[in-house]
Amino acid sequence: MKILVVEDEPAMVELLRYNLESEGFDVASAHDGDEAMLAIEEEHPDMLLLDWMLPKVSGIEICRRLRRDQKHSNLPVIMITARGEEADRVRGLDVGADDYVSKPFSPAELMARIRAVLRRRNPEAGNEQLSVADVVVDLVAYKVKRGERELRLGPTEFKLLRYFMERAGRVLTREQLLDGVWGQNVYVEDRTVDVHIRRLRKALNEKGDVDLIRTVRAVGYCFEKA
Repeated sequence: MKILVVEDEPAMVELLRYNLESEGFDVASAHDGDEAMLAIEEEHPDMLLLDWMLPKVSGIEICRRLRRDQKHSNLPVIMITARGEEADRVRGLDVGADDYVSKPFSPAELMARIRAVLRRRNPEAGNEQLSVADVVVDLVAYKVKRGERELRLGPTEFKLLRYFMERAGRVLTREQLLDGVWGQNVYVEDRTVDVHIRRLRKALNEKGDVDLIRTVRAVGYCFEKA
């Protein structure tokens, strides 16, 4: 699951990145309002941590635009700001923020609020397990089972499986898989996706198992729900 941090203070970005990655989230960042709007389109985040006071376009205006855009109207947003007055909190919530955290804040409290928002927006997203068909992924223990069989996956195959299962039923292009699993700032060839999918299929499928990863010719792959 990817969280986009929109914050113009480098030290705060690194603090948030450290705590979020420690909790198993993928993290992207933007440092002003224009960059944030571009990153939302390119990174396809699952949540926004949004500073109020940003160069170029304010966090309030970004939130307002997202709620008016049908494509992004359900993107979870937590505003993080030094503006802690009640009137500011009310304004942030009124424009569509899901929650509001004032600086300074406890990282533990922020993580709890993130999980709470994810549970409200998507009950399955806050779970510690993913389950599709007969495959179960334990996101805390980093274990995978298919039926009663425990699978051995490398770190990349684990991330790839998690990305697939969080988007089960959707056809994903190689470019989407590269961005979601490896990140946009890492150069990886398209055929690398195919190599890791072959490894994932080998781990998932024993004789007689249904292949849950469907190849969509000239497009990409889809993890079947059943």
